[in-house]
Amino acid sequence: MAKIRIKQVRSKIDRPERQKRTLEALGLKKINQVVEHDGTPQILGMVNAVKHLIEVEEVK
Repeated sequence: MAKIRIKQVRSKIDRPERQKRTLEALGLKKINQVVEHDGTPQILGMVNAVKHLIEVEEVK
């Protein structure tokens, strides 16, 4: 399973509560914070839900 690097690039202010909780579940609390996760279907679903707030890149 590939690892992915996720970086928060936009604020969660004025976003629905569901999107705020998704960012926290991914481990993102601040802008420009970077986390790494395995590319599981659950993580990819969360990434898709907040794709307008984050940047994603595959780690080799």
